[in-house]
Amino acid sequence: MSRIEQKFAQLNEQGKKALIPYITGGDPEPGYTVGFMHALVEAGADMIELGIPFSDPMADGEVIQKAHERSLAAGTTLEGILEMVAEFRQTNQDTPVVLMGYLNPIEYMGYANFAQKAKTAGVDGLLTVDLPPEEADDVVPLLKEAGIDTIFLIAPTTTPARAAKIASHASGYLYYVSIKGVTGSATLDTQAVAEKTAELRQLTSVPVAVGFGIRDGASAAAISQVSDGAIVGSVLVNKIAALAQTPEQIPAALAETLNEMRTAMDA
Repeated sequence: MSRIEQKFAQLNEQGKKALIPYITGGDPEPGYTVGFMHALVEAGADMIELGIPFSDPMADGEVIQKAHERSLAAGTTLEGILEMVAEFRQTNQDTPVVLMGYLNPIEYMGYANFAQKAKTAGVDGLLTVDLPPEEADDVVPLLKEAGIDTIFLIAPTTTPARAAKIASHASGYLYYVSIKGVTGSATLDTQAVAEKTAELRQLTSVPVAVGFGIRDGASAAAISQVSDGAIVGSVLVNKIAALAQTPEQIPAALAETLNEMRTAMDA
């Protein structure tokens, strides 16, 4: 079993749902990211999605776009992101880490090269926003050989036939995008999410985690009732942006937000 599979199995035994925070690696500067990751785990994170900064993050709203800009301006690279994961693994061997981003930096590094470097660093999963299932056969076997799960997005507008095709390639978990639009936009419709996750569970045994629109304990708890996990990003990245000039205050701010969600979900 992969680290992600083990974590979901453990949570299932405990009657809990996964809390999966997202932060952009290298924001506001590369030297702070590992500390942020440890703070998230201490506050109740079950897994971490670590964003790979990219110059054209088309699926993201303004909040995360600016985080990518800050990270790139600070000199963050894909190599640097892998070094962050390796440093995190020096003291944490249990928390799954999923890299989230866009295909271009990985393609530039080379799929086989990336897979081996990611394995060595301790990466557990890869989610590339712009990798369609039609092109997955170039990447997924290399990642599978390296023990890295390939995580795919499914949107409210995804047709049942395409959802089935995506699910057939997925491992680790499926990321269901709860709203139409970019990250940080719109309002959650929990009933609509419940209907969609029920449909997805007919297609796959892979856990279904839900992201986009989760801002507080109430929304995290509502989503955890109808899915296997809640993914939270923009509200955390906003905290980092607000305190970018005083980064030593960021871990406590992240922990406060995540603690509220963890408490609400567990209740």
